[in-house]
Order: sequence, then C-alpha cells, then structure tokens
Amino acid sequence: MIISALAFTFLNVFVKSLNNFSVYQIVFFRALGSLFFTIPFLLKNKISLLGNKKGLMIMRSVVGLISMVLFFMSIKYIAMGTAVSLRYIAPIFATIFALFILKEKIKPIQWLFFGIAFAGVLILKGFDDTEIQITGVVLALTSAVFAGLVYITIRKIGDADHPVVIVNYFMFISAVIGGLLSISNWVNPVGKEWLVLLSLGVFGYFAQLYMTKAMQVGETNQIAPLKYLEVIFTMIIGLFWFGEIYTIWTVFGILLIVLGLTLNVVTKKK
Repeated sequence: MIISALAFTFLNVFVKSLNNFSVYQIVFFRALGSLFFTIPFLLKNKISLLGNKKGLMIMRSVVGLISMVLFFMSIKYIAMGTAVSLRYIAPIFATIFALFILKEKIKPIQWLFFGIAFAGVLILKGFDDTEIQITGVVLALTSAVFAGLVYITIRKIGDADHPVVIVNYFMFISAVIGGLLSISNWVNPVGKEWLVLLSLGVFGYFAQLYMTKAMQVGETNQIAPLKYLEVIFTMIIGLFWFGEIYTIWTVFGILLIVLGLTLNVVTKKK
C-alpha cells in the first residue's frame, strides 16, 4: 500500500508539472501508458477484452473518466495535498449511494465520522475563499462524487468480469475520448516531456496493482488507512518541488478528513 501511495503521488506531481498540455491530452497519455500493460496481460492469459457486463463497464469508464478529468483540473487550481484530500471523500459519497442504490446499511457511528470528514472539507473551503481556491475545491469535490459512483458501479459488476478487463475498458475509453478532445489543442511533446507523459500510465497502473495486492493479502481495516499516506507524500513534495503553502487551518482540515475516513474504514470492517 505504501508503494501504491508513492506511485499515486508521483502521478499527481507529474500531472501538476505538465503546464503546457491540456487536461485531455494528459488523460490520453495516462490511459495510453496503462493500455501497454492491460492489453498484453489479457491476451497472454486468454481473457476476453469485451467481458460480460459491457453496459456497466462502459458506465464505470465514463464516470471514472469524468472523475479523473475533474481531479486533474483541480490540481491546476489548488495545492496537490488539498486536492488529494478532497478526492478521498469519495468513499463517503459511495456509502450514501450504496444506501439508496444497493440498499446497504450504515452504522449510526459512521455518520459521526462522515461529519468529521466534512468538517475538514468546510475548513479547507472556508479559510481561503479566493475564486481560484473555490474553483479547485468544487472540481475536486465533484470528482469525488463521480468516484463514488465508480465504486458503486464496480460493486454492481461484482466478480462477473476480471478486474483487468474493467481497468482496460476504462483506459481504452479514456484514451479515445481524451485523444479526440485534445486534437484542437494538441501540443507536440519534446525531449523529456515524452518520458513524463508516458510515465503517467506506468505510475497509474502500478498504483492500482499494488493497492489491489495490498487489499488481497492484508486486513482491510489495517491496510486501507495506509493509502492516506498519499496525502502526506503529496504535501511534502508539493512544499519542496512547487513551493505550495499549507496554513495551519489547511493542515487541520486535511487531518480531519483523513481521521474521519480512517475511523469509518476501521469501524465498517469491524
């Protein structure tokens, strides 16, 4: 899970550094890089690329693409650590969606933990209400809503399809749509930019791979909170690489979000 958190961190950092490229072109290269891993894996293991629940996998891909685009946009406006923290609100939205769509139950104590996390969101939004800050916060929160829908859609797919088939759908649709939307503002990469753009898919793939492996071999209530190390790693790199500034209130808001989500994971799995 620590390796996964580091991989996600470097993905965030490289996206933030690619100022010359549109978000859609970044999404295109992010998806293209992952397809180099997913397609050979499926062909080698003779797994159907089309899968079984095609409609749900297309839906998962579309909402996942919207979430990814909005998140990449958000880190252009606000500090990476803040954006990552807000994106991690997604499990709360997923739980609320599950309450109505999947008819799952929520323990009363979980509402308290959700309240703690949302208090952190309000603190992040309330103490720096510039137009740029508000735009970034709204983008990151909307990204989290669509990420919550991703979780629900994957739950509906269940084990009817191989996880790599689901990821392959997501990456293929992202590459096609991202590529088409980036044509009008296409910028030809030069020199090291090629390496950075193609590395997005590599970091994204291994981040997902090691997160999945961690969940398979460890107790979820012990392993899942470690994914929030991404917030800490991202904040540290943001401070030294991009000169991002975090006030005491910002750090306090981020801590409340991580605390609320961690307590929710531990309580839910118990």
